[in-house]
Amino acid sequence: MSLAEVYPYYLANAAEYPNQDLEVVDKYSGEVATRVALADDDAIDRGVAAAVEATEPMAALAAYERQAVLDHCVARFRERFDELAMSLCIEAGKPINDARGEVTRLIDTFRIASEESVRINGEIMPLDISARARGYQGMWKRVPIGACSFISPFNFPLNLAAHKIAPALAVGCPFVLKPASLTPIGALLIGEILAETDLPKGAFSILPCARAGAARFTEDERLKLLSFTGSPGVGWDLKAKAGKKPVVLELGGNAAVIVDEDADLDDAVERIVFGAFYQSGQSCIGVQRIIIHAGIYDDFRERLVTKTRGLEMGDPKKESTFIGPMISVKEAERLHGWIESAVASGATLLCGGKR
Repeated sequence: MSLAEVYPYYLANAAEYPNQDLEVVDKYSGEVATRVALADDDAIDRGVAAAVEATEPMAALAAYERQAVLDHCVARFRERFDELAMSLCIEAGKPINDARGEVTRLIDTFRIASEESVRINGEIMPLDISARARGYQGMWKRVPIGACSFISPFNFPLNLAAHKIAPALAVGCPFVLKPASLTPIGALLIGEILAETDLPKGAFSILPCARAGAARFTEDERLKLLSFTGSPGVGWDLKAKAGKKPVVLELGGNAAVIVDEDADLDDAVERIVFGAFYQSGQSCIGVQRIIIHAGIYDDFRERLVTKTRGLEMGDPKKESTFIGPMISVKEAERLHGWIESAVASGATLLCGGKR
């Protein structure tokens, strides 16, 4: 199974092929796997305008209509499961078993959003706290915020786009999405399936674009909410430029693990190795520091090194591969530089260490 020769972007629900300017590389072979239409400023502006126009029609959708769209997506994701998984293998270098897991999470996210779409409730609050207020009551309900802007990262191209798209559809918000340029295919496949529905025109636009285009997704005052997943430096900068709109950020962490003296070491090693090397470490919750009780340090270190040495690296399409390629040569070189810097500063290299 391979990718199509070229993919469109989606502007106001419709596929458009104005160019083939964005090359998507197979992260394992390093060869161009496909080409994607790249949105310019005019296309982004039209996508935002279309989302604004769709605000009222989207808000007017009945709960069962929103649910039907999400249910359609769930059914189609299941039908195209293998295609979606292979797209992750190729564009993100994600090992096939992990790719299947991400497709499962994509389906779960849309399924849960479907369930929630018909139970977006409000509340009636009694206000008769004194004789003067006898018979008074208050009511509140949730309403769609309006046109939303989404920027998703490279490491989970399906699932992190889904975390934005599915809730927006569940509540009736139109959106424009900028997927990561390194991994746009997953989001575009979601767009292809959304285009099969009868959502109001302008309900969604999925627009791969150059990094400079992020400003259009951030600063446009017609957009009522920005959701960004990515690095802290970029995220806080976007928030500072977003103006008055609410901003939802999901940023990187510095995840530490503590292994105490009475820990089950076999279980700890198993979970830490997975947490550290899953997705080649390219995860905001990946294990970055391990703090070990002095009494078990030597035993734990030996077990950890033995387990790590046994991990299979290579072609992500192979069932046995656990560590695939990093997202780019630049990132691989950056990681190698960290290792060399640590060794130069006195660290001991226990295994690996070479590209």
